[in-house]
Amino acid sequence: MPGFFTAEQFKTVVAICSRLIPTDEDPGATEAQVATYIDGLLGAFATDPPLIWAGGGFSGRFGGTPGFAAFHRLTPLEELSWRTRIEGSLGIAERERLGPVIGLQERYLSALDALGSDFDQVSSDEQDQRLRAQPEVVKMIYGHACEGMYAAPEYGGNHQLRGWGYIDYRGDVQPIGYTDEDVSQA
Repeated sequence: MPGFFTAEQFKTVVAICSRLIPTDEDPGATEAQVATYIDGLLGAFATDPPLIWAGGGFSGRFGGTPGFAAFHRLTPLEELSWRTRIEGSLGIAERERLGPVIGLQERYLSALDALGSDFDQVSSDEQDQRLRAQPEVVKMIYGHACEGMYAAPEYGGNHQLRGWGYIDYRGDVQPIGYTDEDVSQA
């Protein structure tokens, strides 16, 4: 269930991402749930703490405490920066110190409008034609689609490590398992 997008908008984002990172002999954006990553980024402040920085120092996939499962609280300056990036300045003086900012949320909603609410229902040729007519939209969404394909899965994409699996990347392999004695010897 989407958090930022409506169900219809989410279907459109899934369709866009599947055109940008298609499924072939390897998994694509659909299998990696890239649209879920994008939805989570745009709705990051719907949770407390916001889904901006996964904790650390280890994911727990190869040992250690699974710290990535918990997200860090943001400092006031970090929150201001991320809210401005995601939500835009919204006429809030504190966010407009350098002028008005159109946030990612508004940019995505405008992009979806430009591509049409029926994007997920038209032919792949028509989808490609619409995408070619919107190069700035493609640039923005493709960048986030790549993030969702290859980021740590705690951010909502790279479902079941599909992005990492087909490029033979093991991911975060810390802790490697060296003892204190191993690393203290010269």
